[in-house]
Amino acid sequence: MGELRTPAKVKIIVGILAKDAQSVETVRTTLREKFGEEDLNLNPFPFTFTNYYVDEIGNAPVRAFFSYEPLVERETIVDIKLWTNDIELEIAKQNGTPGLRPVNLDPGYMTLGQFFLATTKDQRQRVYMQRGIFVEPTLYFQDGHFHAFEWTYRDYQSEKYIQYLEQVRARLAYQMSTGKPYRLRAKQ
Repeated sequence: MGELRTPAKVKIIVGILAKDAQSVETVRTTLREKFGEEDLNLNPFPFTFTNYYVDEIGNAPVRAFFSYEPLVERETIVDIKLWTNDIELEIAKQNGTPGLRPVNLDPGYMTLGQFFLATTKDQRQRVYMQRGIFVEPTLYFQDGHFHAFEWTYRDYQSEKYIQYLEQVRARLAYQMSTGKPYRLRAKQ
């Protein structure tokens, strides 16, 4: 019989898909208030992988990513996803477009071995957590790099995303080995 252990804490990463960079900045403040100090960001850039979001976000959306210093228990992803859903609805209401999200928030978490996205939609590869929230193993880390699964969204397979997530992983590894945030490392 295996010994029961509490798994290591994880790093929260939120992907933002929005109509423009100003919309990213507006929600960024709300995210920072909720999750704490930012660790590593990928500033807004054109999102060109699909036109799935045109009706909600427009025909020239931007994508950005933010990771956060505080590590959390992985089970908190359920509360985080429910909270980001509420924020999306609140922004839509403020925008005068209830039911249409001008901002899409994609929270996930990273371990040293994988990156997971939270979702409300069930599929064969997704694991049910609770309260309507699933997690999807999106990328796995092997031989020094993140790799996609057959179901991984095309954008998460891109070099830009992979490079960003590998940098976040390096910061996570530092944080886990030293107990200190990456920003406090000794500068050489």
